[in-house]
Amino acid sequence: MTASAPGSIASHHYFDRDFDRMAVKLLPSEYYVTAADTVMTTVLGSCVAACLVDCDAGVAGMNHFMLPEDAEPGTRGQAESMRYGAYAMDVLIRELLRAGARRDRLQAKVFGGAAVLANMTTLNIGDRNADFVLRYLEAERITVAAQDLRGPHARRVCLLPHSGKAVVRKLRAQVDVQSVQREEGELLRKLAAANKRHGSCLS
Repeated sequence: MTASAPGSIASHHYFDRDFDRMAVKLLPSEYYVTAADTVMTTVLGSCVAACLVDCDAGVAGMNHFMLPEDAEPGTRGQAESMRYGAYAMDVLIRELLRAGARRDRLQAKVFGGAAVLANMTTLNIGDRNADFVLRYLEAERITVAAQDLRGPHARRVCLLPHSGKAVVRKLRAQVDVQSVQREEGELLRKLAAANKRHGSCLS
């Protein structure tokens, strides 16, 4: 069995006063699986987070991926591959099963895929991420219990593992929006640089 991707397990732990319990914040290209009652949180623009829960086993997990699929399978290291949906979903499911979940009991809640920058609309990254995660879960026969995908707004997502409840807040405050836009802009610059090196395009 493949080892966990180095540096891809979320490690930013803090006490969340809103939920009055410990929490862990996922950054892009990270995932987290737990049997404890630790809230999982992340902020999404065009990225997508999949939350998978086996309530009977008391196990839940979340990932945060940036792009739907790797254009060059097998050419990247594990940590870098976590930014791609296909790899991030495979890792999340594998780690859930390792923690005691059963595939036939998994339920999914998926979020993100917004268009927060004008040029993101041209590239359709949010739409492509949203389409990918729904297609992947259908192929894996995992029920989608809830979804909040696409649209113009960034989101903050919180998953409460023991209940499987997800709390979503649309980010409209200027400081929050600008933070997500900076991250999305950096993603675009990295993609453009990678495309230039490889002579490829995102379409």
